[in-house]
Parts: sequence; structure tokens; C-alpha cells
Amino acid sequence: MQFNLLVSDKETKARAATIITDHGTIETPIFMPVGTAGTVKGVHQKELKEDINPDVILGNTYHLYLRPGLDTLEKVGGLHKFMNWDRNILTDSGGYQVYSLADKRKITEEGVKFQSHIDGSYHLFTPENVMDVQRRIGADIVMAFDECTPYPCDFQYAQKSMHMTHRWLDRCVNHFRTLAPLYGHQQSLFAIVQGSTYKDLRKQSAEYIAQADTPGNAIGGLSVGEPADEMYAMTEVVCDILPKSKPRYLMGVGTPINLLENIALGVDMFDCVMPTRNARNGMLFTAHGTINIKNLKWAQDYSPVDEAGYTYVDLEYSKAYLRHLFIANEYLGKQIATIHNLGFYLWLVRTAREHIIKGDFATWKSKMVRQMDQRL
Repeated sequence: MQFNLLVSDKETKARAATIITDHGTIETPIFMPVGTAGTVKGVHQKELKEDINPDVILGNTYHLYLRPGLDTLEKVGGLHKFMNWDRNILTDSGGYQVYSLADKRKITEEGVKFQSHIDGSYHLFTPENVMDVQRRIGADIVMAFDECTPYPCDFQYAQKSMHMTHRWLDRCVNHFRTLAPLYGHQQSLFAIVQGSTYKDLRKQSAEYIAQADTPGNAIGGLSVGEPADEMYAMTEVVCDILPKSKPRYLMGVGTPINLLENIALGVDMFDCVMPTRNARNGMLFTAHGTINIKNLKWAQDYSPVDEAGYTYVDLEYSKAYLRHLFIANEYLGKQIATIHNLGFYLWLVRTAREHIIKGDFATWKSKMVRQMDQRL
């Protein structure tokens, strides 16, 4: 994997760069649509490529491990071939899903024993076998196994968890080095910074992760309920320590405003279920604020979703028609809304990149944050 830093903004810490893998170039800042189980919910791969056009999508190790299972994926040649996707894929390690199964898992130094949410069967994830699992899935970028702490979290627990995440990282790195690629393309391992919302722990973790010298670095354990100001404070501490010569990935973040604020702090990569999940509930994002398309006020509004003329994807539907689809519980409504929201998120990070290169990112960001911070 190659990381090429092209431009650094003069007023903020925003960066424009490229990440080059065997499946192509990723232009950063980038938002990765979440394809949990080998699909971005509600979107055909054709629409994903032609309308939304992301350089990279995210797959979920926990879900793919349980269903369809590793034998099915390996037999066909990995996740790329299974889902007919010829661009980049990043897989998370399953750490967040383990975190969310608080009543169905047990964490020890060895790893995490958990119950499947599908059939109740028991499984064990260790740093070593999670590397094996991601190798068999075949993503271009794979994540180290970590523990995602909850919020709020007391200092002692956060410290203990962070040290275990560091020990798990060492095991991941050592085991990953012994594995050969299965499907003819190289894979790159990213380490993950933890430490909850404690500045000294985040600093300590970032220093440990930086010396691990993996091809890229991620920031985990944020966007789990903490106030946005705490997220930004932790991100700033970490980005000031992580090497400038490698990509930085803020996991599970976030709102459109979160994206811009964290880009300004030096983050390159993002993922979040918010654009797709909110779309299925009728919440649309635009450059001028959010819209609840199910509200009666849109029933006879025949204007485009964003009246200002911004074109995120080529969807020629009015607010009135889209509202009708939601009220009638037609699946097409959720599909159109999902494509719109993902299109908006990709438009937002790509436009941010343009302004970083142009040199006026700070001014543009301030304007966009004001515009987007309202309900329409």
C-alpha cells in the first residue's frame, strides 16, 4: 500500500492524499459506505459504482464470519468476487460488534468468547484467528483486533483495556506477518488507538500505535455516545502524534458536520451507518440541512431534495414523490433516500478535498457547518 500526501491545508490540519492498493487509488478525505454483510443496504452494486462511486467500501468481519461463512467466501475467491466488487474493501476486526454484544460475550487476555446473534452458537475471536478470518475474507485493508470501551468508562477500565488492545496488536502484527495473500492481491494491516475520552491515555495509545509502524492507523472507541467536543479533543490529541506519512482512519464517524470538523483535525478516512440508516427512516442530508421527508410539509413540494441546485447523484425525484413513497411504505423510497444520502456524503468529502487543494478549506468548512446545522 502506498500513501501519498499531496497537500496540507495552511489554516487547519486538513490533508488531501491518495492511498494506492492493488484494487486502485483511494482519494482522501474519503467516506466509506458500510457494506456490513457484503452489501450496502438498499443499493445495487451497479448503483454503488455509477451513482455513488466510492473508491472503497467497508465489510464487517463479525457478520461475514457468521454468514455466509469463510468456506463460502474462500471457495469463490474472496469477498470481492463474491459480491462482484472490483474496487477497494476495508474490513473491521469485529471488535465493535463484540463491544455491542455486552450480554453475550466474555473478554479475556486470550480473546473474546461470544454468542452468535443468529443462532446462539459460541465462538472465540483471538488476535490471531481474526487475522486469519480477514485474510480469508480478502479485504485490501484489515484492522487489528481491539476492545472498544463504552462511554462513559472509568479511568481504570479504560487503561486496562487500552493495554490489552496494545498486547493484542502485537499478536496481530506477529501473526499477520506469517500469512501469505490468498487471492493475488496484497493486504495492509491498520492498528487502532484506544483510551476512551482520557487525554493522557489517548496520547499514550497513539504513541504505542505509531511505533508499531503498521501501514495505516485508526482511531477507535469514539462516536459511542460521548459529546462531539470530546470526540474532537481526542481526535486532535491523536492526530498530532500519529505519523503524517500514513493514513488516519476515524472509525464509525459520523454526521456531516463531524466529518468536516475531523477532516480539519487531520483525519483522512471515515465510515458510518448514519447515511444509510437515517435514509431508511426518511432523514435526508443536504448542503443546507436535514429533511424529514415524511413530514406533511413536503406533500405538495415538487422541488428537488436540495433546492439550491446541488447535484449529489442523478436522481430526478421531487420531495413530494419521495414522501409519497415513504408514506405508502414502498421500498423504492428507502432505496432513493439511501442513494441520495450516500451521494451527499461522497460529495461532501470530495468537495472538501477540492477546497483543501484550492487553499480555502477553512472558509468553506465554516460556511458548510452553518448551513448543515439546521432542520429544514
